[in-house]
Amino acid sequence: QVQLVESGGGLAQAGGSLRLACAASGRTFNKYAMGWFRQAPGKERDIVAAITGSGAGTDYADSVKGRFTIFRDSAKNTVYLQMNSLKPEDTAVYYCAADYSSGSYATKLRADEYAYWGQGTQVTVSS
Repeated sequence: QVQLVESGGGLAQAGGSLRLACAASGRTFNKYAMGWFRQAPGKERDIVAAITGSGAGTDYADSVKGRFTIFRDSAKNTVYLQMNSLKPEDTAVYYCAADYSSGSYATKLRADEYAYWGQGTQVTVSS
């Protein structure tokens, strides 16, 4: 079992920055692929960024490429999402997700590939 706790959401102005953090329980953090998803009201939950267990591989949604960065700190069992140049359309609830993937070098980009989810954190970007 893995428990995920997100933090760092809040209100930002357009063009500003926020950093989300997702702290994971357990002692095998580097064996889990991680992802950040977001869901706006009335919309589906979409991938934002994903990272492999080793941290060597990352993927991003086209809408956030060049603005968001996903990275992980194995010493802290934490994955981060650095969000720069925020836009009002980035407003959503952001969810952290994890799935066991020992030995895999591939990121996971679909919500149904993840077994564990955090509770979500609200990000609101004002224009």
